Amino acid sequence: MDNLIQLDTIEKYNNLFGLETFHPLVSVVDLNNATKFPTHFTVNYGIYALFLKQTKCGDIRYGRQIYDYSEGTITSFAPGQVVETDMPEGVKPSALGVLFHPDLIKGTSLGQEIKSYSFFSYNSNEALHLSEEEKEIFLDCLKKTQMELIHPIDRLSKRLIARNIQLLLDYCMRFYNRQFITRAEANKDILTRFETLLDSYFQSGKPQTEGLPTVKYFADQVYLSPNYFGDLIKKETGKTAQEYIQNKIIDAAKEQLIATKKTVSEIAYELGFQYSQHFNRLFKKNVGYTPTEYRKLPV
Repeated sequence: MDNLIQLDTIEKYNNLFGLETFHPLVSVVDLNNATKFPTHFTVNYGIYALFLKQTKCGDIRYGRQIYDYSEGTITSFAPGQVVETDMPEGVKPSALGVLFHPDLIKGTSLGQEIKSYSFFSYNSNEALHLSEEEKEIFLDCLKKTQMELIHPIDRLSKRLIARNIQLLLDYCMRFYNRQFITRAEANKDILTRFETLLDSYFQSGKPQTEGLPTVKYFADQVYLSPNYFGDLIKKETGKTAQEYIQNKIIDAAKEQLIATKKTVSEIAYELGFQYSQHFNRLFKKNVGYTPTEYRKLPV
């Protein structure tokens, strides 16, 4: 990819926009203070970043998907993501956020829990839209983090910086939960489509050619990232998307065991299992009986 920026340090990001670097591993960013305004750039993130966009200030592209930044949205990026950004000539970006290097959180509670903040892997079109009250909370967390950055370094600095960032991420999790609730009707439509797609997957014979259905397959079908799709399903049903799929597999297996004379191996193959032993283990774990034992139970 032409002009790909390996954004693996805080300083590289600050240099991109002409901002001052106060700490090598973390930065609270206000793009209103930028002295340089690149109009087109592609970055491979090696750091974590979370931004509150205060005005429309350009388009961002993940693969083929384009998202138009709008006022009051939160977007987040994690190491390994490649992002292409276009900003119109003469437009000054207006955004506030925090960037932090993975080394900052090593040995902290945030380092242990960073993978639980699944929104870092959401697509840009799944951005978080904040209310005015939520914006104030977001900005207050940034302010506290910035205060620690300008405070003389002592033995508590790293811990307090990491904890303030974790507080911000926890609030974002709460705000996303609120957004899932306020979008309940749209979410129900996605759940209905998920059910239909699951039924279609097994009825079409796809398991024999494609194997066991995956969360990613269904997320792609409804144009969502696997993490956002999984969180949505968990919020709506109380089950993970993987558990939901497994329940469908078990129901289909029970139907075959009771209604047909197919062997356990034949049923396992039709459901997408490469090895019948894997089917046997999954079935017993969920049902409490092996497929053969279940077939012999009195109706």
